[in-house]
Parts: sequence; C-alpha cells; structure tokens
Amino acid sequence: MGSVPISLPSFEAGGVAVVIGASGGIGQALLAALKDSAAFEQVIGLSRHSIPALDLLDESQIKHCAEYIAQLGTPRLIIDATGVLHNERLQPEKSLQQIDAAQMRESFAVNAIGPALLMKYFLPRLPREGKAVFASLSAKVGSIGDNQLGGWYSYRASKAALNQLIHTAAIELRRRQPDAICVALHPGTVQTRLSSAFSKSGLEVQTPEIAAARLLAVVEQLLPAHSGGFFNHHGESLPW
Repeated sequence: MGSVPISLPSFEAGGVAVVIGASGGIGQALLAALKDSAAFEQVIGLSRHSIPALDLLDESQIKHCAEYIAQLGTPRLIIDATGVLHNERLQPEKSLQQIDAAQMRESFAVNAIGPALLMKYFLPRLPREGKAVFASLSAKVGSIGDNQLGGWYSYRASKAALNQLIHTAAIELRRRQPDAICVALHPGTVQTRLSSAFSKSGLEVQTPEIAAARLLAVVEQLLPAHSGGFFNHHGESLPW
C-alpha cells in the first residue's frame, strides 16, 4: 500500500525534513509520505542502518547526524519515530514481581534517554524564524492521568519520562526560538512489530500509512502555543 496523500502548507518552502527511526513501520510510512508531499527540499531518513547511522544508544552518532543534517539545509521538521515496547529481551511486565532492572534500563535508554539526546543536538539546529517542529512519538499508556489498568511498568514510566522531557525542552526552546514547536504525539495502535502482539479486540488498528497521514495532519495544525503538549493522532490533547 502506498502513502496517503498529505499537504503541509504551514511550512515554508524548502528546508529539510528528518525522520529518525526510519527503518520501523511508522518511520518508513512517515518517510514515504513526506517525500510524496514535496513540502521540503530534502527528506532524510535516519536509523541504525542509514548512512550516516544513528543509534539512540550512541551519543556521538546522534551529534554527528545533527551536524550532517545542518549541512544539508534548514531543518524544519524532525520526527522521532523510535521506541521499544518488547524485543527478545523485553516483555511488558504484568506485575511488580516481573520488574527487571536491566530491562528497565534498556526501556529508559531507548524511550527516554535517546530522545533526550536527540533534543540536545537537534533542537538548537531548528531555525529562529518560521514554523519548525520536533515531534517525538510517545504513547497514551505513558499518561499518568489516563492509567486505569496498571502493568507495563517500564514502558509506561519511560514514556511518562519522555513526556516530561518534551515539555521541559519546549520551555527552553520557546526562549530562543519562539516559532519552533516541540511536542509528544501518540500514534494510536498501528500494525507494526512493536504493537502487533498486544493489539486487543475493539481497538482501532491503523495501517502505518494511515497512522503517518494522521500524524502529519496533526503536525500541520500545530502552532507555537501547542509547544510542550501531548496529542493523539486526531490532534486531541492527552492528560499527563
């Protein structure tokens, strides 16, 4: 299935769009949609497999990639589509007794510390004038106010930490780049490797292409007043 047509007229012509985590399901769909939009002079995908490579666990690679992007042009849109819920080492905890320190460290390293380092090196590269957006994919389960079921300790806590990092960085960003926007976005449940094993009946499950189109539609509507916020794929504000 191809990308869903999208339009991003709120961004100035030209500039560079970047998708970090471009090898994942949502990342690939976002990359394709942005290329099809023709809204940016260049659209770059970064991942552990790209050239240059970007591994969230390697600060030197993150710094190098930020410098590389700045050499290509003015970064107007940066989407962090990284994250880990489970892998061969990680599984969401159902109880306190399943908490494992090493697994929790990995979850925080990918879901919170990595994005914090992205903001450290990429936010200063955003322009001082004109719309520019840094958006990181968070998760509704990272909302403390919305948590009614419990469980998933590491993932919930690491995404809650990401939300706090986004909100804090937005305050600092506003002081020097008042037109720039820094937000957390919840993509909903998407047909990807990350969520496929945990999709429940009754949930709306989107294709990556639909999810990408919805996320970019939210990005298109963002204003500086929204910076520091947490929004779902319909543009609705979520509780912290």
